[in-house]
Amino acid sequence: MSLEGMIREMASEARKAARGMRRVERPQKDAALGLMAAGLKERRAEIKRENAKDVSMAREGGLSSAMIDRLTLTDKVIDEMAAGLQEIAALPDPVGQVTGMWKRPNGLQVGRVRIPLGVIGFIYESRPNVTVDAAGLCLKSGNAVILKGGSEALRSNLILAEILSKALADSGLPEKAVQVIPTTDREALTYLLQMEEQIDLIIPRGGEGLIRFVAAHSRIPVLKHYKGVCHVYVDEEADLTLASDICYNAKVQRPGVCNAMETMLVHESISGKFLPAMARRFRDAGVEIRGCPKTLALVPGAKAAVEADWPAEFLDLILAVKVVSSMEEALDHIEKYGSNHTEAIVTTNYDRGRRFLAEVDSSVVLINASTRFNDGFQLGLGAEIGISTSKLHAFGPMGLEELTTTKFIVYGSGQVRT
Repeated sequence: MSLEGMIREMASEARKAARGMRRVERPQKDAALGLMAAGLKERRAEIKRENAKDVSMAREGGLSSAMIDRLTLTDKVIDEMAAGLQEIAALPDPVGQVTGMWKRPNGLQVGRVRIPLGVIGFIYESRPNVTVDAAGLCLKSGNAVILKGGSEALRSNLILAEILSKALADSGLPEKAVQVIPTTDREALTYLLQMEEQIDLIIPRGGEGLIRFVAAHSRIPVLKHYKGVCHVYVDEEADLTLASDICYNAKVQRPGVCNAMETMLVHESISGKFLPAMARRFRDAGVEIRGCPKTLALVPGAKAAVEADWPAEFLDLILAVKVVSSMEEALDHIEKYGSNHTEAIVTTNYDRGRRFLAEVDSSVVLINASTRFNDGFQLGLGAEIGISTSKLHAFGPMGLEELTTTKFIVYGSGQVRT
């Protein structure tokens, strides 16, 4: 069979599985998730053996130590994957929830009910644990999923898919509800993105280059998240001790993630009091500061920021800093350089906080809290499949509810339209 034929057949099987998943009730889903978790633990030796082959090839291929760390499946990571599936099982099932019901003058009862999206194509890089997370979330939300992982994790992903599919079959569910594309051929992705009659949504998760490629080549709707250029604005009426702790956490706690602060904006009226001490705290943590001219005057040793620094996602201990003359200037800066991901304001002024919430066009906007809270688990959604910075149909962390849509249901008693 040709590569295109294989992808077409996988998409067709996923569509059949998605139809079967529509009828599945929560107890059967949760039982399958439990079997998946047990299967991971029982077959950990096989998982580690296949993963070791991927890791060995990654080292030979010159992958960075950070990439190899993400690729490696230790006993701890396997246990975390199993625990994640059990956490998903404990979450409420959104499918079948009635979100509203009303009666029309002609007696019709009209309502809306949550349903699965159908078939999801999930495209991601490096981390094979994401295979399990995505499969668990799609199962609980009643969807079928086709997974296209990175070539560096192929053996790991295939053994994980085998374990997950067996759990589905043993639970009486369609085993083709979870499939991993079994090739490293890059053309497989191109063919997958053309299957608009079989696949309902594409979710890419990885670097900006991957996501832009998917968005440019897909005939299927794509939920995008190009990058996280996140800002914290320290207002003229900020509690400076609070601001210091929030900014430090937003930048330093885990700098290589999409919800870390990349630019700090500081109102000029408090910049002389706030910036020197804040800069010393950052320097002690190894943060390189790239500042505007006003910042350079207050922070000796800081590097001069260039235009490319303002829209940059550093994903490192590097921070762009700008002193602004007003909240208006801060909002203008965020509008121009932000990525619709996460923005925060530190202020004791209620009206300014409310204005910031209303005007900033990002998936999560915070008052007096770190940007690091843009995370499905931290926001109470449980596990997430990713963060969307587009708005159709989801904006922000995508948990179970965001993997569903709604349809109208109508109860009648013989009504006809005149």
